Amino acid sequence: MSEQLPEPDLNYLQKVLLEMLAIPSPTGFTDTIVRYVAERLDEIGIPFELTRRGTIRATLKGRQSSPDRAVSAHLDTIGASVRAIQDNGRLSLAPVGCWSSRFAEGSRVSVFTDNGVLRGSVLPLMASGHAFNTAIDQMPVSWEHIELRLDAYCATRADCQTLGVDIGDFVAFDPLPEFTESGHISARHLDDKAGVAALLASLKAVVDSGAQPLIDCHPLFTITEETGSGAAAALPWDVSEFVGIDIAPVAPGQHSSEHAVSVAMQDSAGPYDYHLSRHLLKLAREHELPARRDVFRYYFSDAHSAITAGHDIRTALLAFGCDATHGYERTHIDSLAALSRLLTAYLLSPPVFASDSQATGSSLESFSHQLEHETQMGSDTRVPAVDSLIGNQN
Repeated sequence: MSEQLPEPDLNYLQKVLLEMLAIPSPTGFTDTIVRYVAERLDEIGIPFELTRRGTIRATLKGRQSSPDRAVSAHLDTIGASVRAIQDNGRLSLAPVGCWSSRFAEGSRVSVFTDNGVLRGSVLPLMASGHAFNTAIDQMPVSWEHIELRLDAYCATRADCQTLGVDIGDFVAFDPLPEFTESGHISARHLDDKAGVAALLASLKAVVDSGAQPLIDCHPLFTITEETGSGAAAALPWDVSEFVGIDIAPVAPGQHSSEHAVSVAMQDSAGPYDYHLSRHLLKLAREHELPARRDVFRYYFSDAHSAITAGHDIRTALLAFGCDATHGYERTHIDSLAALSRLLTAYLLSPPVFASDSQATGSSLESFSHQLEHETQMGSDTRVPAVDSLIGNQN
């Protein structure tokens, strides 16, 4: 086992998570959650700057400034907006982020108009078994088959307009958090507020311990991950390593667990960096942290958006295990603790390649190595194998 890591304060982690869950933050409506996290960074003593729209770019100073690294978690969540006002005073919705209307049905929500906040419920178009009998079970699952009922006198389109409701108003879904004695944490929007809480706890542990990272690290808190742009414009520094922090689906066919941290080896954008991913796995082994490898088939992250924006960086993804992602989500404090501890180990670790502080140019001397082809295939068998293939073609 390696040198003892600074321990994250799990009470602090759960406190800030609960406070963040109380702040509605669907993509596009994130100013309040940005202010909250900025205040927490101030308390910890980590300087930061804000982009025009509110992405937080912080700096945890290391002993040297290059190569530097970034870690990113997102503040925005899934939600909805008002798509249409119906003649009967009900509201049609458009999803914010990619999620199924199945998980919207039955939810209590807040509608943020230009004048204030209205409460309501999201219901299927046929919501009463006493009125529609078994016909309600035949309704398709889609955003076209649900509506929002406001808790106000609202029987016509004109009533809604009098209340100040308009197209494009944001709709935030109640988080309904519950922290049980078993250590389970259930709520909407753990994606990615639980990841944010784990990162804040890790940063606090490092600063409180007095440990200084070997290289500069830039914690990022993005505001548009759920709609794809995320960290695209968030890296003004010469970052060589970028670790995204997000949610790991616990489901049949996946390898993630609510009691471990996951290192994603691949998602919808393709494989993550070979060397950086294995660096994280090595840190988990050295510090005896429960870690799983996984592949996420229907998934993008902030790391993907940074690569798509053209940054020449190594990327990896750490994730807490969570059941029913983008629904009524559940994780366990074990997973969040493992994530926070692995982040701490990463923040205090040396760069994967010191040579990443500059481009390799035309030199192969400092370029990385994976498993050699000859090592895998056997150099003495490679040529006969090729010869036999050519012979078969003839």
